[in-house]
Amino acid sequence: MDSTTRRPRVKCCRLLLQLGLVALAPWMMSGCGYTLSSVVPGYIKTIAIPVFQNSTVEFGIAEDVTSAIQTAFQGNGRLTAAGEKQADSVLRGTVLAYRNQVFGYTQQERATSYEVVLTVRVLYRDLVKSRDIWKEDALTVRTTYNVVAQGGVPARTETDARAEVVRKLADQIVSRTVQGW
Repeated sequence: MDSTTRRPRVKCCRLLLQLGLVALAPWMMSGCGYTLSSVVPGYIKTIAIPVFQNSTVEFGIAEDVTSAIQTAFQGNGRLTAAGEKQADSVLRGTVLAYRNQVFGYTQQERATSYEVVLTVRVLYRDLVKSRDIWKEDALTVRTTYNVVAQGGVPARTETDARAEVVRKLADQIVSRTVQGW
């Protein structure tokens, strides 16, 4: 290829690159392409969170879930807790399933790790306009834990994993309610 045919291609490629950068500039300047604006209507300032129903045999799980969700909303600060008669919105739920199942084995078929799985049904409702804001029929959260210390990581108990999965669930519900995801 001689230098006369090469130069127009170089200029053309540079021009395309510059046009591409100009087209992408607004997107690049906007950060990562999304915003964290609230999906909660501006007139909703308060939330009621009655104790979740429990459809499992796991004692105290509904109370633990409810308490964790209430604490997560307090920490977020976007909505203030209120009684259901005074609240602008309500978050209701039912614990549908709680499982603690073997997740990993040794060669001798002894359990080394377990997985805790928590599934809930949740409904977030606007009480001012009597409409559902969001609903999830089977929101599932899971975590694993080792019952044997491995690689400097200490062994954990089901109680530890249960607390973690409940906290993860609460964080997801607050994010879904306040940020829409």
